[in-house]
Amino acid sequence: MIPSAFEYHAATSVADAVSMLRKYGEEAKILAGGHSLLPMMKLRFAEPAHLIDINGIEELRGVREEGGNICIGAMTTENQLIASQLLWDKCPLIPQAAKLVADPQVRNRGTIGGDIAHGDPGNDHPAIMLALGASFVLVGPNGERKVPAGDFFLGTYSTLLEEGEMMTEIQVPIPVVGSGCGYSKLKRKTGDYATAAAAVQLQLSGDVCSNITISLTNVAPCSFIATDASEYLTGKIIDESLISEAAEKVMAACDPAEDLRGDIEYKTSMAGEMARRAIRQALTNAKGE
Repeated sequence: MIPSAFEYHAATSVADAVSMLRKYGEEAKILAGGHSLLPMMKLRFAEPAHLIDINGIEELRGVREEGGNICIGAMTTENQLIASQLLWDKCPLIPQAAKLVADPQVRNRGTIGGDIAHGDPGNDHPAIMLALGASFVLVGPNGERKVPAGDFFLGTYSTLLEEGEMMTEIQVPIPVVGSGCGYSKLKRKTGDYATAAAAVQLQLSGDVCSNITISLTNVAPCSFIATDASEYLTGKIIDESLISEAAEKVMAACDPAEDLRGDIEYKTSMAGEMARRAIRQALTNAKGE
């Protein structure tokens, strides 16, 4: 289909983009990579009268270390995440997951900020950000605010972004020594959304798991932390029996929707299996094996 008529605006700065968002209100949409918005416009599920292109704002791109955080511009593409040696050295869960996003064409244009801000439960980065305890910098007509990832996702396509706001940066605390991570994703084919996926970030003190966060993709109205499973493994020496128990707790927390990727029982079972694999991967990383 053909999108409804709209006016195109190219923002030259964050202030310029916020000014246009304020001017056009709910009739405006931000254009980042476009891989989520444009298909919805073609189907006329989204019909913005004004499209504000932020691709020309260079300050929204790049990865840097600052104040104990990895700071990522919202317009940084998936391929730029994969190419960042800083991320591989300090926060490898992000580029590991980015390699599993869609396909090469999408990774060349799709942005981390767009992936997160869209609020799609099938997108990969929301669960990654939850596992890492990230925060998002939002800028709007009332200034700048920082929102923890755990508070940001409200439901399917629903987030804490208010009218007139845009995401400018993702801030991720640098994992400490002894940390490990894993992201395991099941999908039907290259380019598809996850049938189910699990992200894990953990820390070992000797053999004991002193901290762990398990988060899930596409098995609920929005990405979420499997709190019971995470708390169950904290303070323990993790073995296969504990991993199996944690996977059961993951499955108990799932609330997937039935679709062409599978029924509720299948998706729930696969969420448990993805959690098992991600926990094992994170343990192996943390032990340096």
